[in-house]
Amino acid sequence: MLPLFKKPLLAYNAGLFILVAVTGIAIGQMTSEYIILVSILIVEYVILLVIMLHVYDKYMKPIKKTSLAVDELVKGNYRARIHHAEGGNIGELNHKLNVLARNLSEFQIQEQVHEEQLSTVIDNTQSGLVLIDEKGYIHLVNRKFIAMFGGNAHDYQGYLYYDVLENETIHETVQQTFLYERNIKHSFTQIVGVGKKYIEIVGAPIFNERDMLKGAVLLLYDITHLKKLELMRKDFVANVSHELKTPITSITGFTETLLNGAKDEQESLDRFLKIIYDESYRLQGLIEDLLTLSRLEADEFKIARSTVDMNQLVQDILPITEERAKQKGITLTSDVRDTIILKADGERIKQVIINLLNNAISYTPEDGAVNLTVTDEGGTVHIQVSDNGLGIPQKAVSRIFERFYRVDKARSRNTGGTGLGLAIVKHIVEVHDGAIEVESEPHKGSAFHVYLPTNDPASS
Repeated sequence: MLPLFKKPLLAYNAGLFILVAVTGIAIGQMTSEYIILVSILIVEYVILLVIMLHVYDKYMKPIKKTSLAVDELVKGNYRARIHHAEGGNIGELNHKLNVLARNLSEFQIQEQVHEEQLSTVIDNTQSGLVLIDEKGYIHLVNRKFIAMFGGNAHDYQGYLYYDVLENETIHETVQQTFLYERNIKHSFTQIVGVGKKYIEIVGAPIFNERDMLKGAVLLLYDITHLKKLELMRKDFVANVSHELKTPITSITGFTETLLNGAKDEQESLDRFLKIIYDESYRLQGLIEDLLTLSRLEADEFKIARSTVDMNQLVQDILPITEERAKQKGITLTSDVRDTIILKADGERIKQVIINLLNNAISYTPEDGAVNLTVTDEGGTVHIQVSDNGLGIPQKAVSRIFERFYRVDKARSRNTGGTGLGLAIVKHIVEVHDGAIEVESEPHKGSAFHVYLPTNDPASS
């Protein structure tokens, strides 16, 4: 059958027309009464056809278009609209369907915006996140989790958690979260190359509106930095205790010896009093350095910037250090090129240079040389303290600014240092928005480079 006649209205009219035509042919030789009857039938057919075409255009065709538009809405195409202008009930229906389509379209846009916002928040959070359903399948992992464990989202999503996550602590956390239906917290270590990461994992159950368990969310925090801080704190307390114990033990021991009768021997009295004085001086220096570090690390600490003439500052420093250099037979030279002015805390910068010079003198053998150079490198003052002393092994260079770190512990204590000088130097340089670098080679010497901005960044 032709497509045209698949439409019910046209098929019905075509059948009626054929019936009338056949009837007309059959009675074509009959009387005039029959001809009049056939003519009346034909007229009635035409009238009926006009009425039926009107009904089709007025009602059936709009309903067909409305049905097609509803089909598009069901498929999720909320941009579909009905453009057939009609009045009455059908027109009102079409108008309401268009309003519904616009509302659905706006809702879809808002949903997409919210989904993008939520996805952005989840992907940019600093904690790893895993969403698991009640059957154990992973539905979501964020960017931080992938950075922690490698791969990509497709390697995890859609798989059972125990098939793609090998860590037993994660398995235990998920199982306990589902079993006890409460937050579960664990921690574990993860080996990354030659390093180690400390991870804290928290499992939280997810319930629906009827308080039925629907899944769990895992949050993984990289607490490596906190662990390192904790270890540094423990090391610091242990080192301070050890450093304080040594002079206090010496002072107590020699004082007890004097009280037990050694004070009556002039030679022993002088020698022991000299030791007690030296240890007291060392203890005082250690306490002062600890207080200095404490002030530098305080959040409210602010440097007092002023105009500093580096030529004058170096002239004030040299007499302090030259005497100590002469005692060891070390040649101390200085070179301040041109007039160099910067805005900085003059007393703190003086402390930096003194600490670096004393450090160089301490680790340079007799008849060695220490040199101080200050140059203006266009917006940056470069302070260099170099020596031809013992030098620093390459593996120790990155640690020499740690508090109490000593390359050679026995020799460092013999020099009378507190182990805090370079840590103080680093803090002072950093609060001035500067940088410090070290070049060193064992048995050939070291060079410390300090770079400070000449202008106050706050006013530039």
